[in-house]
Amino acid sequence: MTKFSKKALTVAPSATMQMTALAKKMQHEGQNVINLSVGQPDFTTPKEIQKAAITSIETGQASFYTAVDGLLELKNAISKRVFEDTHFSLASDNISTTTGAKMALYVLFQALLEEQDEVLLLAPYWVSYEEQIKLSGAKAIVVKPSASDFKVTIAELEAKRTIKTRMLIINSPQNPNGTVYTATELSNILKWARKNDIILVADEIYKNLVFNGTKMTSILNNVDNLKNLVVIDGVSKTYAMTGWRLGYLIADTEIIQHVKALLGHMTSNPATVTQYAAIAALSEKQTPVAEMRRVFEKRLNLVFDRLAKIPEVEISERPSGAFYLFPKVTKLMKLVGVTTSNELAVKLLKEAFVATVPGEAFGLPGYIRLSYATSENDLETALARIETFIEHYR
Repeated sequence: MTKFSKKALTVAPSATMQMTALAKKMQHEGQNVINLSVGQPDFTTPKEIQKAAITSIETGQASFYTAVDGLLELKNAISKRVFEDTHFSLASDNISTTTGAKMALYVLFQALLEEQDEVLLLAPYWVSYEEQIKLSGAKAIVVKPSASDFKVTIAELEAKRTIKTRMLIINSPQNPNGTVYTATELSNILKWARKNDIILVADEIYKNLVFNGTKMTSILNNVDNLKNLVVIDGVSKTYAMTGWRLGYLIADTEIIQHVKALLGHMTSNPATVTQYAAIAALSEKQTPVAEMRRVFEKRLNLVFDRLAKIPEVEISERPSGAFYLFPKVTKLMKLVGVTTSNELAVKLLKEAFVATVPGEAFGLPGYIRLSYATSENDLETALARIETFIEHYR
């Protein structure tokens, strides 16, 4: 029998990947499954970005290694985009690009966390945070906000803080529930983190996807330095580039140097062709971003308004960002005779042919996540199937 390390045995497979795999298996078997479990835009990458990648191949620029932390031209494009969005000035030494934002998080945890360190996670939280923290040897401490919009308070953070607390992760807009923190709220949380010498990791991968008049807010809007602050971002969600794998982290130069040292023995630089594509994404007119955001907003309102009319599905807060809804489904679980949201998600898939992700994956059982990053026609069909499924059990 193959012997696996303890770390490999303790890390749980991603529930999103599991549900997607099951959905794809059913599709291959001929079932007409609508997949609302995947967290990626259904748009193709804008043409100008594609052209930049093709040009880099044709000219030979994409043929070679770059610096481990990425092309200087790319880091300059990131710096310029950040300044235009937030008025915060970055030096190139404050930036490291990575093979996806997920790698940015992973290498950061490996660089900064030690055995016995504690990391505060705000439930519901993105599925990979907890598992990546485990891989670093640190311990995830879950904070469950009491507010209906899932926003954490300073008092709730303080109640979980110990002398071992090393880091806090905040994701705004938040996956899986679309919560968006205001500039003031983010500023107050950072002040608390700095007061207690805690590193605040601000995951802003969805920051450009905000809707219905919500203002896009980065934590960099209200700071004048990077003390105790790391920002995670990338091009995947904003520019429909999930397959290109380009993320980046922003931090003080000491953290970046440690990250670069690790990356040099892990992935080295992100794919060079992707870097040239990302330069175009960040530097060209942002018109495609605005258009995609408009479409997502329309879909959000469609799905929210339909779900809000179903008594067994509780969703009081209209999400402000990302492209997910995270309704409470305990009444629906009782109606269909299951005891976990994982069982409900499987039942929805097998009986209604709609794939969702159970709340257990996000540290909050009794909920399910639905992505509206798919066509309006598919969303209409999925909602009709869910309504028929529920009616069958009434």
